[in-house]
Amino acid sequence: MGARALPDRLPRDWPLRAASRRILCKPHDWHVQITGEGPDVLLLHGAGASAHSWAGLRPHLPGYRLIAPDLPGQGFTRAGRRRFGLDAMADDLVALCQDQNWRPGAIVGHSAGAAIALRLAEIMPLRPACVIGINAALGPFDGFAGWLFPKLARAMTLSPFMAHLVTRYARQPMRVERVIAATGSTLPAADLILYRALFTMPAHVEATLGMMADWRLEPLLERLPQIALPVRLIAGAGDVAVPATVSHRASGWLPAGEYVALSGLGHLAHEEAPQTVAPEVLDFLARHFSPLSVNAAVPTCGAGA
Repeated sequence: MGARALPDRLPRDWPLRAASRRILCKPHDWHVQITGEGPDVLLLHGAGASAHSWAGLRPHLPGYRLIAPDLPGQGFTRAGRRRFGLDAMADDLVALCQDQNWRPGAIVGHSAGAAIALRLAEIMPLRPACVIGINAALGPFDGFAGWLFPKLARAMTLSPFMAHLVTRYARQPMRVERVIAATGSTLPAADLILYRALFTMPAHVEATLGMMADWRLEPLLERLPQIALPVRLIAGAGDVAVPATVSHRASGWLPAGEYVALSGLGHLAHEEAPQTVAPEVLDFLARHFSPLSVNAAVPTCGAGA
């Protein structure tokens, strides 16, 4: 269906607003930010974030066209249907890439976005040359939390008032700051304002809760030994939300997996210190992403830009 005007809810001062575009590709009304020129690299944010998460890293990744969608229902992408599970979101991202004739030769994912990136590597008609995960959420909750958290998230999505309660909570500045700090990251005040804006949007909160409720990671984890393409997992040693041991363990399950630890950084490492994360990304892309290996894709939903 192609690219159209900007999402009507997009604030005038949103990071990289000039790079934003609205793309209608069923079942969603997507918000995507695109910068740079060169071979395509797809950037996938984690649960509860948006494409703004990549704003600081982009200038440090020259030579590529960087494509970052807001995941379904999150940020400024309007979800046409409730398709918030890992497989469903990956399927819809494949349709979007084909619609727009994007040919990502590499995918970079943060947290849950890294799991989606690996699922895309399994199902894209034109497979990427490599995947990079930043604090990749590639481990289930342990013990009692593994039983409770998905059930709690599903119960929360059944209440029509839950999203409004969360948005009311997020309106208090110090509360959002505490949530971010609990991940092991420290962000400047301007970045905290962006997360506060997201978590005062009921649709964003509903989609984030829906993603938590529908998340089924175990089948992908069981298939990691079959994903043969090169994968680099970059972990902040101070990540409290997804401990670095998760990436270290998962890298051992991947036949061509690599593990890199960055000291002094938390879960939002690419936002805290993009100048530190970027060399680890660029080095891996230089070694494994050859633009000559990327063939033309055939659009299936319509012509795009």
